[in-house]
Order: sequence, then structure tokens, then C-alpha cells
Amino acid sequence: LQEHCMKYLILHADGMADLACAELGGSTPLQAAKTPFLDQIAQRGEVGLLSLPSDAGTAGSDVTGVAVLGYDPKKYYPGPGPLEAAGLGVTVGDQDVVFRCTMVTVRGESASGGKDRAADIKKLGPHVVMEDATAGLIETEQARELVEAVNEQLGSESIQFYPGSGHRHLMVWVGGKSRATCVDPQQLVGHSIAEALPSGDGADVLRKIMDASFFILRDHPVNEEREQEGLKPANCLWLWGQGRAPLWPPLPERYQVSGVVVSASDVHRGVGLCAGLDAAELPADSGDESEAFADCVKAVVHELTKKDFVYLHAGLSDDVLHATNVQHKVQAIERFDAQVIGPILAALAKYPAYRLLVVCDPGLAKGQGADAPPILYALCDGAAQPSAGSSTRFHEQDKTIAGSAPRDATKLMMRLFPRGA
Repeated sequence: LQEHCMKYLILHADGMADLACAELGGSTPLQAAKTPFLDQIAQRGEVGLLSLPSDAGTAGSDVTGVAVLGYDPKKYYPGPGPLEAAGLGVTVGDQDVVFRCTMVTVRGESASGGKDRAADIKKLGPHVVMEDATAGLIETEQARELVEAVNEQLGSESIQFYPGSGHRHLMVWVGGKSRATCVDPQQLVGHSIAEALPSGDGADVLRKIMDASFFILRDHPVNEEREQEGLKPANCLWLWGQGRAPLWPPLPERYQVSGVVVSASDVHRGVGLCAGLDAAELPADSGDESEAFADCVKAVVHELTKKDFVYLHAGLSDDVLHATNVQHKVQAIERFDAQVIGPILAALAKYPAYRLLVVCDPGLAKGQGADAPPILYALCDGAAQPSAGSSTRFHEQDKTIAGSAPRDATKLMMRLFPRGA
């Protein structure tokens, strides 16, 4: 069985693509970073940009993951909530609706500011501003305590809250309504939440839950402690990203491969599981960035000994993506190249044949439409050698990419698995 000597790897590097910025002299962070291993991949294969279906909304990296695995997001993308539920192992019935339940910091729009600013809020409305869509990057342990407090008071037979990691959690509405219009809190930072509160079918229930969560969380001891330490309080649960559990045709059957997803992200692990892949176990808390990178590489190296195909999702940490200093991002990209890309290329080199696809998307996209950063890819074959004198680099402004039309992200799988259906 010659084909099973072949190894296939998709490396989804989340949060690296970006727009050119003045602080880097008109370069993008990828362009400013020294990335010898990513450049080597680009020189050994093809490099270009990817497009997602234009009506995929403001596409997050979970939409990229769905598309790159060969599923048309228009048809198969259920919203981040159900994918996260799959990743967390939360059982969801056919008629249940899963909401992403993000811990945020809101404040009243009072001129005086001051510590009591949240105390003046009687109801979520026009005078309330989204201060931080991650509640100051709250840590999982504190967040868990807050989610449990909310579930204790608001949980019922039809509404259940489930803790995730950091500021990202879930609410399942059993037999609920899925058509309300809800907004990603990341788009509201610094603005009034008035126009962005849930609207449409079922919105009254959602608004009541959000209002109630504010009063439960505002005076919780965890938040009092956070404020005393100068940290932002996680004083509201923001509901959005809802959908029902997806049912997708399994990828391993379609391409006749055994496959596994490696990701520390609940959502991307969920993408892999919904696609019919197994999920590799990663340590629950990797500690610092280097450990997290090393854990991913170790899992990939191990899984390649057992499986034909690995989908690795790894990327820049929330701290880096939310940092205002763009140099931090450049340095993080360099560490990723050295600590993830390099070791994975070395591991793949031990196999007689392999095909590697690297996809870099913007992660927390800073703009929409024409202002959204592009999605970048490089596809190379293990047997390919860099073309002599090639100066191709893996970044958004490389001359190889200039002028070429973006490829449909959902069609890349057909190139990765040429024998595929």
C-alpha cells in the first residue's frame, strides 16, 4: 500500500497574516519577521492567497478551518458556538442551540469614571460601553468560578452554561431559537452596545440572560478581587455565535485517510471532530508559549507515526494578538517559525513522501471587506527542492503573490489529496 507511506499535514497558523503598517515601514509583521522555515516551504512549492465565500460574514479563523478542510462554509459552518461545544465534548441535541458566551467588561458612560462606574448600570442599554471583549484576558480558573455562579442562578432545564477556557464559554438553550441577530463583542470595543444587543426571534430571552448575568457578576468576590488588583472585571456574559450541532460528511471517508486534529483551541478541535477526525490529547495547561508550541509539535510527531493526515491548528497567543505593540507580533512570528515550523519540517523529512499545506489567516481580523487582512497559503511536496536562486518569501506582499487571483479555500483539499474524491 504505497499511498499509506504518504503523510499529509495542514498547518493552520492562526493570527499571523496582517496588513502593512507604518510602524514597520510599510511592511506586514510576516514580512518584517525572519522566517527561514516558512520561506523554505514557499520556495519549494507554490504560495498565494485564499478566498472564502464572500457571504461568509466577518470570517474568523474557525471559518478558515472549515473551508480549508474542504467544507463550504455557506453550507456547513454552524457558527463558533456548536464547534466549541464539539471541542469541549458538550452533548447537544438536534433541536438545541449553542451560544458562544464570552466574558466581557462593560462600563457605564459616566463622565466621572471611577471605580463605581459599573454600579450605576441598571440595565444593558445605550449608556453602556464595551470596554474589553476578553474581560482583561481573564484566566480560566477565575472564569470557571464566575460561570458556575451564573449557572447556579440562571441555569434551568432549558438553559445551561458550560465553562470553556479563558474568556470563552458556552450556553446551551435546549429546544431554543437560533435566528436572533447577535454581534461578536470584539467588534464593539470602545462603542456603545445599544445597537448590538440581540435582536429578532428569541432576543428577549437572550437579553434577559445577559442583564441577569451582569447583576450576578458585578458584585461577585472574584471581580472585587480583580478590581483591587487593577484588573478588568468580567462583569457580563455576552451571547453570540449561535447555531445547531453540525452534521458533516466525514473527511476520512471522502479521502480514504486516517486523520487527527491537534489543537489547543476548543473551536478548532471541534472543527476537526465535526470533520470526523480523531482529536489528539494536549496537556490541559501548557504554561508559557514555548511549552505550548513544544506540546503541539510533540503531538504532531507522535500522530504522524499512526495516521496519514494531521490537521494542526496553532498560532499566536491572545496576549500577542491583543497587544498594541506590533513588534511583539513580529517576534512571536519568529518564535513560531523556529519552534513550530522548523521542528515539523524536520519530522516530515523522515518520511519517504509527504505533502504540507501551511495556511496563515489574520485571527482577530482588524477590518472588514477590502480592509481585512488576506489569508495566505503555501503548498509543497516533500520531494520538491527550492528552485535555484529563489528569493520567494512567505508574506502577503511577496512579488510571487502580486497580481495573482486568490484561490478558493474549499478547493485546496483536492490539491492536497490528489487521489481524493
